[in-house]
Amino acid sequence: MTKAHLLIVDDEPNTLASLSRAFRLAGHEATVCDQPARALELVKNQHFDLILSDVVMPGKDGIALLEEVKSLGVTTPVVMMSGQAHIEMAVRATRLGALDFLEKPISTEKLLLTLENALRLTRLEQENRDLRGSLGKHELIWKSSTMAALMAQVERVAASETRVCILGETGTGKELVSRTLHQKSQRSAGPFVTLNCAAVPVELIESELFGHEKGSFTGAAARHLGKFEQAHGGTLFLDEIGDMPLPMQAKLLRVLEEGELERVGGSGTVKVDVRVIVATHRDLAEQVRQGKFRQDLFHRIYVFPLMLPPLRERRDDIPILVEHFAAQIVRQNNWKSVTFSPQAIADLKKHSWPGNVRELRNTVERLLLLASGNAVDTSTVRLALPLASSTEATSSPLQHGTLAERIDQVEREIILQELERQQHHITNTAKALGLERSHLYKKCQQLGVELSSAKKAPE
Repeated sequence: MTKAHLLIVDDEPNTLASLSRAFRLAGHEATVCDQPARALELVKNQHFDLILSDVVMPGKDGIALLEEVKSLGVTTPVVMMSGQAHIEMAVRATRLGALDFLEKPISTEKLLLTLENALRLTRLEQENRDLRGSLGKHELIWKSSTMAALMAQVERVAASETRVCILGETGTGKELVSRTLHQKSQRSAGPFVTLNCAAVPVELIESELFGHEKGSFTGAAARHLGKFEQAHGGTLFLDEIGDMPLPMQAKLLRVLEEGELERVGGSGTVKVDVRVIVATHRDLAEQVRQGKFRQDLFHRIYVFPLMLPPLRERRDDIPILVEHFAAQIVRQNNWKSVTFSPQAIADLKKHSWPGNVRELRNTVERLLLLASGNAVDTSTVRLALPLASSTEATSSPLQHGTLAERIDQVEREIILQELERQQHHITNTAKALGLERSHLYKKCQQLGVELSSAKKAPE
């Protein structure tokens, strides 16, 4: 569970001491307060992940505190507790916006579960707000016939429960397409949860997907809900599914087939209702042939493939993408508007864009910073993309040098492009090229490829 900061309000010193101790032992931060009026001042000046308040206190009671917190527009979840609880009090607190109502004495396990549920709700609400905002501001931008054909497929499959497998190179917008599928589906009011299978260590991926029970392993201080349970009633996007370890593939297959899971350390099953969308930059069919991906799982997820074209195959979209990104970056940074000359756009269209749309967005930001005055011209493009002018030359067979020299140049270009595609992540680059990481290091040393700023895989 993520570390949380709680505000505990109660007029009983023993209660404050025991509750704060329980939360701190679980790795959280707790601020205690014995006066509702003081608590309101704290809420005005600090951020809390959860407010836990007693109901019956001298002077201003917990219900009045709840009303004032909500009147301030504070979105922090509030949980009420009382040793004199009755149904009318609980109903009133709930109507005023309390997340839960607990009866004293409260067990530590119940407290931590309540906190976890509150954090989960807050996270999902924020994700939904981000999703609505992103679809309004960062929607898919296109005008090419290639993308028009793709978006027609997206519209066709979005409203169904069909499993979609999004294919394409890194940086082509696979997550944005998955969000669009969710937003246009009947599950759009539900959560949209993502997991990058390549970014989670092997020993943690089961817990991330299926959750774990308290005490199931060292450090498991409380129950943790995995991505499937977080996505209940909505959509789970599994990015880079081709990098999921084989043992986990078998467990994922079972959940897809039966609609239920077991948390790590759990003794029972949990039913889940989730639409799963997956994505990968790998050739899954080839992965199956090599024994790196389960054939039965492949047939479960590869129901409706969507192939996202690389940017070099949709160059007609570059002008409007540049305009979109420039306006977005200018607005975010409160900069003055900058125009792009026709020749600058033409130069950008000539580039090979190995990092695809993601690389283009980063390049536009770099161009805005490098622009002299309020215009980006061809000299600015050459400054931001020094290799752009040689793109056409490197895309055709080299005409000079010995065979060995030409092979070295081609290998160097391939490694540079794959590093860019993998955001300079060494392990992922080695995997994509079918090399051991040590072999990639040696190759780069031989070919003069700089790896000093490259990223290593998490241990």
